[in-house]
Amino acid sequence: MKTQSYIGILLLSILLFSCSAEDDSGSSTPPTTTQQPSPTPAPQVPTPGKSSLSAPDNNEVCFEGEAVDTSNSAVTFKWDASSDTDSYDLQITNQETSETQTESGITLTSKEVTLATDISYGWKVISKSKDTSETSTSEIWQFYLAGDGQENYAPFPATIVNPSSGASVDASDGKIILSWGGNDPDESDTLTYTIYFDDIDGLQDPSGDNTGISETSLEVSVESGKTYYWRVKTSDEKSSSFTLVYSFFVN
Repeated sequence: MKTQSYIGILLLSILLFSCSAEDDSGSSTPPTTTQQPSPTPAPQVPTPGKSSLSAPDNNEVCFEGEAVDTSNSAVTFKWDASSDTDSYDLQITNQETSETQTESGITLTSKEVTLATDISYGWKVISKSKDTSETSTSEIWQFYLAGDGQENYAPFPATIVNPSSGASVDASDGKIILSWGGNDPDESDTLTYTIYFDDIDGLQDPSGDNTGISETSLEVSVESGKTYYWRVKTSDEKSSSFTLVYSFFVN
């Protein structure tokens, strides 16, 4: 009888110890974790807007400016204010030499610049902000700056039709066709064209076949995988005008 009592007490002790261990295990506190705060996103800085040009008018050939002397005139360039812009750069390109002059840090929407007369110019405006390195560029306009009292006007710079600047083109039997349009404010003038075409910069001396052209297209030989440059010189009986240099890639 004593033996049975001893065995019963022993079993009861084992059960109590087992239940106590399960309770301790179930009531353990899980480790605490600290949630990291989400980083604050950097504020978005807007890109300056693109300005709209207003004067001199695009393709104007009778523009005379304000005469400074017999060979120079003051030209006032004007454009519309663009959004998120602190200053403007005005870039003016002599279309005969392709030389560009830049007037920087302009805070107004106009700028007077003295230029040589009897020359075609291209111009554009670059919008800038002090808060970002991103910029925006306007369209490119062009005009012919006539001299004081000039009676015969230079022809309009030709209008490039094909290939457009930056285009990728497919050649046919190693050839493509360059095409353009021409016009002259002096209706009685006869126009001829000289095509500057090369794979360097569009400023190299033209070949004999590329001069004195009366048509507004020219077939040229090209190689796949190369970039080519070209511009058009338009001439009447007394004066000439030039386009900017355009480029295209042959697939």
